[in-house]
Amino acid sequence: MTPPPTERFTYVEVDPSLGSASALPYVPIILGYGEREMSASGLVDSGATLNVLPYDLGLRLGAVWEQQTVPVPLAGNLVDSEARAIVQRGTVGRFAPVRLAFAWTRSNRVPVILGQVNFFLEFDVRFSRSRFFFDITPKDTLSD
Repeated sequence: MTPPPTERFTYVEVDPSLGSASALPYVPIILGYGEREMSASGLVDSGATLNVLPYDLGLRLGAVWEQQTVPVPLAGNLVDSEARAIVQRGTVGRFAPVRLAFAWTRSNRVPVILGQVNFFLEFDVRFSRSRFFFDITPKDTLSD
């Protein structure tokens, strides 16, 4: 039996002055909306309920705020930020693109967040924080 395709990513140090204490699981991702695509870095956050897209990135992808009519309530440090639902293509590593639902927030003080709905419904993620890597496997290749 062939093992499922898995891709390994390393944690990224976000503050050089803190070194490995600031390392977080960021993954390169290509986001697509309509005919546009952009490379981004997404924080793989198993504690986040939703995927979150910052406002400016949505605009650069060609999304129009007024055309997104489904409000999405946010929590935590984004509780006061308005957000609307938007569906985009997301391509991680060498895997096939998947549809990702985002809470597109009017805030730019947040990174792209890849959370439970629906990044973790499309991918299996195994974290090894002490070794500074994490593995991602697409759901369609997992055996039950």
